[in-house]
Amino acid sequence: MLLCAITDRSLLPGPNDDARRAALITLAAEWAARNIDYIQIREKDLAPADLLSLTKEIVAGVRSCGTHTRVLLNGPATIALEAHADGIHLPSNTSLNAASDASALFASAGRDILISHACHSLYEVLRAKEESQRNPHATTANTLILFAPVFEKTIHGETPLPGLGLDALHAAAETARPIPVLALGGITRDNAPACLAAGAAGIAAIRLFLTNDWPSLK
Repeated sequence: MLLCAITDRSLLPGPNDDARRAALITLAAEWAARNIDYIQIREKDLAPADLLSLTKEIVAGVRSCGTHTRVLLNGPATIALEAHADGIHLPSNTSLNAASDASALFASAGRDILISHACHSLYEVLRAKEESQRNPHATTANTLILFAPVFEKTIHGETPLPGLGLDALHAAAETARPIPVLALGGITRDNAPACLAAGAAGIAAIRLFLTNDWPSLK
């Protein structure tokens, strides 16, 4: 099972943002030490300079563990490249050529890139797959799809967002093949096995990885 932890420092303890930032850097290193597969840095409120600094520190902490953990930035490819991240995560509303442009940027620096795509429908899954097939630098090994939300989820007290369900996850996994699909949205230790049974290659989550439940999934 592939595991992808998505960051949200606002959920971490601390009297101020500096403390929560430090806690996130420590937590990311702990995830890596436990051999998590991917860490997606999702701190969209940060200014570019602060995002670069945070990403550099997380990457350094992860690399110091000597594990296979790969770091993705939900943000500009230029920042990901400068921070020595492994790649980027693309929201579903990104421009059509975003993945190809990011791949070309990394290739110009002699670097491979890992790209994950957020998808909320089969149309978006097909779009991500077709873009990957057109991308001369893309392979199955360096492309991921995060399909969400599989289960109902609530974001910061807003009206609950209904889940797409396991049947939709199965259809997404079949459509994306051979690109691996990770289930996202309302994922828990209890429902993770059902996601695998539906065809997902693994799971992605925010809150699950803030608990002690996730190591039992490895």
